[in-house]
Amino acid sequence: MALTDADVQKQAEEEFNIEKGRLVQTQRVKIMEHYEKKEKQIEQHKKIQMSNLMNQARLKVLKARDDMIMDLLNEARQRLAEIAKDPARYATLLEGLILQGFYQLLEPKVTIRCRQQDVEMVQAAVKKNTPIYKAAVKSNIDVKIDQECFLPSEICGGVEVYNANGKIKVSNTLESRLELMAYQMIPEIRVNLFGANPNRKFTD
Repeated sequence: MALTDADVQKQAEEEFNIEKGRLVQTQRVKIMEHYEKKEKQIEQHKKIQMSNLMNQARLKVLKARDDMIMDLLNEARQRLAEIAKDPARYATLLEGLILQGFYQLLEPKVTIRCRQQDVEMVQAAVKKNTPIYKAAVKSNIDVKIDQECFLPSEICGGVEVYNANGKIKVSNTLESRLELMAYQMIPEIRVNLFGANPNRKFTD
């Protein structure tokens, strides 16, 4: 039985509608996937932005904290400079630094380097400390004060003590003692200033 024009048209419309529905559904899925992808990208971008902002805030806090610690150390350095201006206190301090240098080296011959303006004080400290050292370690010590190469006059004070060949040095300048104390105490200073952080281990 031959199809009439009406049947052909009806069949064609049905096929058209099926194809149209398939195309619409395909495009709908593509659009949904596109927007899901966009939404994920936006969410990821927000997370990255939030992470960057948190890192920037953390760095600002760390910088402010380290600046405060540096201010404390600078204040301590200024106080050290004041000690050297008090001859009695500074002379006693030099005696201790020099004797400590002797004990750390335990060498029969040592050379002391100091600021040029401290030579007389250092000579007096050596004269006082040499018999104390000899009595303590039951050994002689020959002490030379370097009169050619001095420590910079702008440092706060103190001495450097060398063994005979100059290869071993004990740095007992006031700055080096402050740096050593700061290195040892910075974790404690941070806790006192900013509170304990259970997630942080002080290794620096």
